[in-house]
Amino acid sequence: MDVQMKKGLLDICVLSVLTKGDSYGYQIISDVSRGVAMSESTLYPILKRLESGGALTTYSVAHNGRLRKYYRITDAGRVKISEFLDGWHEMQAIYDFISGKEPEDHDKI
Repeated sequence: MDVQMKKGLLDICVLSVLTKGDSYGYQIISDVSRGVAMSESTLYPILKRLESGGALTTYSVAHNGRLRKYYRITDAGRVKISEFLDGWHEMQAIYDFISGKEPEDHDKI
C-alpha cells in the first residue's frame, strides 16, 4: 500500500480508537492492532501529528509512580473521521474501477 495512503488510514484508525474514550500509547497500539499492525515507532509520530493538527489533546495522570500521557479526541478529530467516512464511497468507486469491477451504486469518480 502507498505510504501516504496508509499514513492517512492509520490516523483515522487512531482517532477511531479514541472515540471510545481517552487512552494512552500502549493501549492505543493494542486496540488499533486488532485491525491493523502498528508499532510504537509508528504510533507516536501519528499522535504528535494529530495533536499539532488539533485532532487530539493530551493530559497526564499519575500511574505506578510516574506520569502516563493520555490522548483525547477533539471535535476537529471527530470531523476528520466524519470526512473520511463521507468520502469512502469515492474510494470504493476508485477501487472498483481499478480492479475492473462493475460499479455498484457509486457516484462517478
